[in-house]
Amino acid sequence: MANSKNWHEKHHETLSFGNHLADTVAKGMGSWRFIIIQTVLVILWMGLNIVGFMAHWDVYPFILLNLLFSTQAAYAAPIIMMSQNRQSDRDRVQAQADYQTNVDAKQEIEALAILLKSIEVEKLDKILEILKAK
Repeated sequence: MANSKNWHEKHHETLSFGNHLADTVAKGMGSWRFIIIQTVLVILWMGLNIVGFMAHWDVYPFILLNLLFSTQAAYAAPIIMMSQNRQSDRDRVQAQADYQTNVDAKQEIEALAILLKSIEVEKLDKILEILKAK
């Protein structure tokens, strides 16, 4: 079993560094952990700028924070779309593999049905011969 890799593993090996990075970023940004960490950072950012225990680097209406979110969105959207496109490709390949498996199974089942029918005919012929012999 030298070639025991399934198609998921084979597909994963063909991905470039950029593809791996895009999938990792999309997976990270699509998690509750990311949402919670980002929410905490935003609350901390706003709190420090409103309370003013230190110098206000981004006073209300938080233009710098909006710029950071816009930059994040500008990069995140295409990266996530790349990952989704690859997922669509993986799904298409898996669907094709499933279809081929179903076609192969159907052919085997049809061949077995023909074989069983011939065995049944042979049995009936032998039974008839035995009955005629009596």
